[in-house]
Amino acid sequence: MSFLNKGILYICPTPIGNLGDITIRALNILKSVDLIAAEDTRHTLKLLNHFEIQKPLISYHEHNKRTKGEVLVNKLLEGENIALVSDAGMPGISDPGADMIKLCIEEGIAFEVLPGATASILALVASGLDTTKFTFEGFLDRDKKKRKERLQRIKREDRTLIFYEAPHRITSTLEDILNIFGNRKAVIGRELTKRYEEFIRGNITELIDYLNINPPKGEMVLLCEGASLEEEALEEQNKLEQMTIKEHIILLMENGADKKSAIREVAKLRNISKRDVYKEAIDL
Repeated sequence: MSFLNKGILYICPTPIGNLGDITIRALNILKSVDLIAAEDTRHTLKLLNHFEIQKPLISYHEHNKRTKGEVLVNKLLEGENIALVSDAGMPGISDPGADMIKLCIEEGIAFEVLPGATASILALVASGLDTTKFTFEGFLDRDKKKRKERLQRIKREDRTLIFYEAPHRITSTLEDILNIFGNRKAVIGRELTKRYEEFIRGNITELIDYLNINPPKGEMVLLCEGASLEEEALEEQNKLEQMTIKEHIILLMENGADKKSAIREVAKLRNISKRDVYKEAIDL
């Protein structure tokens, strides 16, 4: 599909706190485009004023992305170049910028994603937790039931988990994680790149105790270590102990074992005689 005479959408990361973290390339793009689409135009105007950039602004955020997305697409099709920014960090991460990129792909409009500040990666590197494998969960659901359901689904994830969380929910979220994951190591990064940047490290109960004494402020990145092999083995053992011998045999047979092999494996895992296991398997 041809991009001839169409404009280009530039995805421009902005500083997550320290204005000095914006890239030279991002500044050049902001100076050169016809229009800047911003999550909060008042917030972005402060950034532009700091760098003496004067450009028209249009709001584009979660609550108007459908209508304003169409407006932006039409302007791009007419040949205007547009920069898309969020209030902080990389647009498209837990952000409606992702929807704008999909629209560009559907309409055959060229777009470029610039590198720049990302709170999740900064916090991960500074956390002291495992950085070789990690997964980004973003914001958990505000609904307590849905939040717990999601935590149950990722309970056995062995990679470092990264969450974004608001200060008024951080303690409640930590309590849910404690109840579902257990008392794992965790880190909170707050006010990242700002004057009062802080990293709070410890196990989850220690973080909760800290926040009870020091009321949380500012947007936060929460990192939690993944499930260990020992934790998975203990959970598996607890499941087996709650099963009857017959249920255990059926489980193994459903997973492909023949009856004789299942009896032998159950006897071994439970440290009981094959005769006792066989009695439970007579009618299977």
